[in-house]
Amino acid sequence: SSYREYLKLKGRFESLQRTQRNLLGEDLGPLNTKELEQLERQLDSSLKQVRSTKTQFMLDQLADLQNKEHMLVEANRSLTMKLEEINSRNHYRQSWEAGDQSMAYGGPQSAHSQGFFQPLECNPTLQIGPDYRYNAVASDQITATSQAQQVNGFLPGWML
Repeated sequence: SSYREYLKLKGRFESLQRTQRNLLGEDLGPLNTKELEQLERQLDSSLKQVRSTKTQFMLDQLADLQNKEHMLVEANRSLTMKLEEINSRNHYRQSWEAGDQSMAYGGPQSAHSQGFFQPLECNPTLQIGPDYRYNAVASDQITATSQAQQVNGFLPGWML
């Protein structure tokens, strides 16, 4: 029984060696037409499988490269924006250092925004204690000025 198994395995081994030689294009002379056609179909099938595997591998590589390209484009865009921001800051810093104070951090100020900020009228002298001198005209002017400042949204001078 083991001798039969040995002979069977030996025959199978020789058959596989012959098939391998035939696939490599060797020892084709003793093959008939039918065996040659079968060998051709087997080669075609193997070639299609190899091409399919290679194509799939190349498509996977292409997809990976496209993903890398997309990530690099995004990184490039981000770095370009950072560079523009840094250049913008440097421009404002250089403008400021050069004495061009008309340029604010956010850009040039418009006439509208400059009109919004008005200097407050204040008396730089400090009076401690009550002022016992009473002047009716001056008192009316102070009251009118205080009311005008309250209307404009500013604090009256005496609260400063």
